[in-house]
Amino acid sequence: MAENEKRIKTHRIRCLSKMKMFLLAITCAFVSKTLSGSYMNSMLTQIERQFNIPTSLVGFINGSFEIGNLLLIIFVSYFGTKLHRPILIGVGCVVMGLGCFLQSLPHFLMERYEYESTVSVSGNLSSNSFLCMENGTQIIRPTEDPSECVKEVKSLMWMYVLVGNIIRGIGETPIMPLGISYIEDFAKSENSPLYIGFVETGAIIGPLFGLSLASFCANVYVDTGSVNTDDLTITPTDTRWVGAWWFGFLICAGVNVLTAIPFFFLPKWLPKEGLKSNADIIKSDKEEKQREEVKKKKDGITKDFLPFMKSLLCNPVYMLFILISIIQFNAFVNMFTFMPKYLEQQHGKSASDVIFLIGIYNLPPICIGYIAGGLIMKKFKITVKQAAHIACWLSLTEYLLHFLCFLMICDNSSVAGITTTYKGCIKPEEKSLGVGLHTFCTRVFAGIPAPIYFGALVDSTCLHWGTLKCGESGACRIYDSANFRYIYLGLPAALRGLSYIPAFLILNILKNRHLPGENASSGTILTEAKTTKKENECKDMDQNSKVLNDNELKTKL
Repeated sequence: MAENEKRIKTHRIRCLSKMKMFLLAITCAFVSKTLSGSYMNSMLTQIERQFNIPTSLVGFINGSFEIGNLLLIIFVSYFGTKLHRPILIGVGCVVMGLGCFLQSLPHFLMERYEYESTVSVSGNLSSNSFLCMENGTQIIRPTEDPSECVKEVKSLMWMYVLVGNIIRGIGETPIMPLGISYIEDFAKSENSPLYIGFVETGAIIGPLFGLSLASFCANVYVDTGSVNTDDLTITPTDTRWVGAWWFGFLICAGVNVLTAIPFFFLPKWLPKEGLKSNADIIKSDKEEKQREEVKKKKDGITKDFLPFMKSLLCNPVYMLFILISIIQFNAFVNMFTFMPKYLEQQHGKSASDVIFLIGIYNLPPICIGYIAGGLIMKKFKITVKQAAHIACWLSLTEYLLHFLCFLMICDNSSVAGITTTYKGCIKPEEKSLGVGLHTFCTRVFAGIPAPIYFGALVDSTCLHWGTLKCGESGACRIYDSANFRYIYLGLPAALRGLSYIPAFLILNILKNRHLPGENASSGTILTEAKTTKKENECKDMDQNSKVLNDNELKTKL
């Protein structure tokens, strides 16, 4: 007896420590992947200026991450659960590090950055204004003599950034679906929301570090160390300034590789958290052996794939949720991707200041929300229906508050020669595949196309394009503030408004459904208690009536 208790105690300690190790490792993985992702988004303007490419092409480069991700997401989500999930996640982190390193290579392969003298800034930008630039004018100067045209070697160097971003997307593929499914498989059902909340918090801490790193790099000249920065005639507020975008990618590469190390020492399976007896432990061990035997069968991996896919595609709530995610993701990708450019152009702030402000004002509330959401779901045992209602109504409230952004209006900056004259619900066994299919759809229909078409719309508001030595147009230097504002705020608002149609359909469908976990709710327990009470009363009345009838019969006899 003592030996069994000792075995159970040792088992619990081992299971708890392994789960905590995995929880810490996967949280760090989320930090590293979002660190590199947020840094990439923050450096898009610097990459655009470095390679003198239009915003639509920059949007394609940014969307290439989704291309690499969708190549494997569904298969990794399903088949990955049959393999060693921690090792797959570790390999993914290493691949992400390789992609980040590849993105930094152009800086070491091409010549030093040379900015044209077409646009210059005069006056004091945003010195006495909280939101808008004040007393700022920009002067258009003649372009250089076309006879000096020399074909630049760096014209296609942006391909390294593109390929590196695709590789980074491939490496990110196993982290979310396999990490979440690993937690849900081996954690207590009531602990899963809290654990996932901590993991998602890592997805917010990562951008905090990424934006801070981007803010620092954007304030450092791209060729610092190889040129004398005292001789520069531009400052970080100039539209021709390019920060040291390559330096942050090297740091991201190192962080991703270091994050991969713990996953190679974690087990393939863990005993289910919360086992109370020796019988439970033996049962868990038997289930683990059975899973191993199923895995060894050649046809055991693929036989359930098509039925699971059919089940997911025939689930109306799940498909409506995918539709909501696609529409909302289109809006959020556009706003987050081009937020640094919008704030920089609209309010006259430097790229470094803009990136820093984004991290300070946006991410901490989201971080608090993830933790608070996990704690609330665990404490109050929030059901699926309740969670759907909370998410829908809070999102609608935030959407209505979003329209206040339209009140923050800034006029175009004074640009001589342009704006002014020169004078002045699913099944547990389907959850991993469901997460993968959801991610695949949002990548295909939102993550890839959104930055491209939104970048093209932003290009349409350009007032003045930079000019290369050969006379070809480069990156945009000045945008029409009013049209930029209408596109940046208006299109995401329209998309988000459209997404609430399927959201209300989901609430209507869930209203008449009995879902797992609802038996634990107080309302259901109260109903069951009343029903039981009535049944007991009926039984007592029947018994009493039988007793009375027997007594009457005896008296008559």
